[in-house]
Amino acid sequence: MSASLATVSYIGATILFILSLGGLSNQQTALRGNLYGMIGMTIAVLATVFGPQVTAAGLPWIIAAMLVGASIGLYAARTVQMTQMPELVALMHSMVGLAAMLVGIATFIDPTAASGFTGAAKSIHEMEIYIGILIGAITFSGSIVAFGKLSGRIGGNPLLLPGRHWMNLVGLLVVIWFGREFMNAHTIADGMTPLIVMTVIALLFGVHMVMAIGGADMPVVVSMLNSYSGWAAAATGFMLSNDLLIVIGALVGSSGAILSYIMCRAMARSFISVIAGGFGTASAAPKPAGGAAQPAGEVIPVNATETAELLREAKSVIIVPGYGMAVAQAQHTVYEITKFLREKGVNVRFGIHPVAGRMPGHMNVLLAEAKVPYDIVFEMDELNDDFPTTDVAIVIGANDIVNPGAQDDPASPIAGMPVLEVWKAKTSIVMKRSMASGYAGVDNPLFYKENNRMLFGDAKKMLDEVLTVLKA
Repeated sequence: MSASLATVSYIGATILFILSLGGLSNQQTALRGNLYGMIGMTIAVLATVFGPQVTAAGLPWIIAAMLVGASIGLYAARTVQMTQMPELVALMHSMVGLAAMLVGIATFIDPTAASGFTGAAKSIHEMEIYIGILIGAITFSGSIVAFGKLSGRIGGNPLLLPGRHWMNLVGLLVVIWFGREFMNAHTIADGMTPLIVMTVIALLFGVHMVMAIGGADMPVVVSMLNSYSGWAAAATGFMLSNDLLIVIGALVGSSGAILSYIMCRAMARSFISVIAGGFGTASAAPKPAGGAAQPAGEVIPVNATETAELLREAKSVIIVPGYGMAVAQAQHTVYEITKFLREKGVNVRFGIHPVAGRMPGHMNVLLAEAKVPYDIVFEMDELNDDFPTTDVAIVIGANDIVNPGAQDDPASPIAGMPVLEVWKAKTSIVMKRSMASGYAGVDNPLFYKENNRMLFGDAKKMLDEVLTVLKA
């Protein structure tokens, strides 16, 4: 393939990637957006593999690597459960970071890579390598830790080391100092020492950064790492002088940053406060004197039969899904109940909080998999004003996103966080396995309200019983 044809292919792929992002912004066009992205990536890969930069001798190695990678990807796509999607996404981000690291090191030690650079161009090229490896290392190690937290291999409690901010500042200063040493190195051997020191510090920083972030902020972390992986890809593009990688990386990096900002706003948190860590623990901590208010009242449990009766008598129902629905794989039963109620004339809608689940859009993906109609799935802001006129609000495996303490208790750790106001419905039903606190580690006053009922047990098992009673 000639250089001009490869360039035209890259332009076409770039246009398709932009169309893909546009399609993914809406549920109805998401499938088309994915298709655009797949076609664009196919064109980009073919234009690169058969382009002028790849020699005939290297082609077999590239094809062999692609076959191995495609086999692993196909296996993962067929075997990974929907509940494992967040950790799979984090693992994919780590691969992008690792690739940026390896490409940067390979580019630096290859004597032919910088042969065409002199003077200021050579300095810029070396800076691209240094920054690319820095971003890649942070992305790689941070994503590995995120994978461990999301998969349960690492606890959700934030690791808050004494003087952690000073440690980060010292690490940054050391990275800047060794960056100067790297830029002034006259040989590859002289430059390897500062490069290795920086890489180790960046890897440790990535681990420290994500370990200090609590479980309640993990959806933001996934989005943040998505942004980092984009910037790592852009840095790789600069190192390889590949315009398409630069454009793709910039698209992913900027869109991930915007999404992180939107999610932080949805949690009434600043991006800096998320990076600083400390919000979200695996279990509720004892409340100090003068701290957050203790919930008052009694918990009123219900069974599947009583729940079915409440649904049968309702004219308007709002369902709020959470991570518990994903764990129980209850989305298909939820759809069957929704279908049955709608056939009886009940107005059934779904309310989705921006940080429900463990990654952005987690609940939307689950509901789409179960074939829940897109037109009855609403964002929090679109639905919150309708709860006072709703007969039954069902919360399936969610906790922090329906906690009234965010509005009523200024001392609560989640004070100010926008939540779905399910307690304003005539009756709210919360489905949980137990009374355990959510990922933020705070108790939920909703459980003790007079109009709330608790349906304890596995979500799928209990919903199957509710569906059986409804159809009886």
